[in-house]
Amino acid sequence: MTDEGWPRMREVSGDDVAEAAAVAARRAAAAQTPGRVPALYLSHGAPPLLDDRLWVAELAAWAGALPRPAAVLIVSAHWLQGPTPTTGAVTAGVPVIHDFFGFPARYYEAAYPAPPAPGLGARVTALLGGEAAVGHEPARGLDHGAYVPLTAMYPEADVPVLQLSLPTLDPEALLALGAALRPLRDEGVLIVGSGFMTHGLPFLREFVLDAPPPEWSRDFDRWAAAALSRHDVAALVRFREVPSARFAHPTVEHFAPLFVALGAAEPGAPMAAPVTGYWLGLSKRSVQFA
Repeated sequence: MTDEGWPRMREVSGDDVAEAAAVAARRAAAAQTPGRVPALYLSHGAPPLLDDRLWVAELAAWAGALPRPAAVLIVSAHWLQGPTPTTGAVTAGVPVIHDFFGFPARYYEAAYPAPPAPGLGARVTALLGGEAAVGHEPARGLDHGAYVPLTAMYPEADVPVLQLSLPTLDPEALLALGAALRPLRDEGVLIVGSGFMTHGLPFLREFVLDAPPPEWSRDFDRWAAAALSRHDVAALVRFREVPSARFAHPTVEHFAPLFVALGAAEPGAPMAAPVTGYWLGLSKRSVQFA
């Protein structure tokens, strides 16, 4: 597919971009604990989100407001492998995975040659119970749920990155996984769950990047924002009971990474949403836990 006829984001002014970046940085700065790297849930969208000047500016400003991480540990909606969590490539030179189809050719040229993180792989294995409790896929590169947001946050690809699979979609198990990984935050590791706050692609009427959000997307986004703001983990675990969830998450893998980030946070820790708004009518809400 070529770029001809491919939907484009509406042009935004430099002032709008600067204001969005300033808001993201301000919110990120307000939800931090001294000496500890926050945990994040990112709505990563699809490769074309890197054409959204607002989103790229927001993520760049967000990263700039965080402590420089020693490494990034990321779980993505696009790697579900269990029953044990599995680490991806820990050596250099493993290419990213273009795990999408139907996009213009330029999106399949994307690369993100981040330094490997073998030491982090060993530390994750130890925290999760040793070799018998963790799988390894050394030939698996970063998927787009990992490299797309990291391209916006750390465009020089100079921060070591390790991807970890989602071993299950069960919220309670993912909360426990995040809690087991929590010590990494005191070691300079940025723990990231990468999904999408609403992901009801089958229920979108048209593929328009600036489309107004359907009511189910607005409703679920409002519900999630309220539950997060009051630290209502029990409600979030029961997200399938929300009427709009059947449309917002007909499959739940894009909401599941939230629970890893939430588990890595201290109960009741300050929270912020540096990125909000919609893309394709889907919520881009992304969250930081201090």
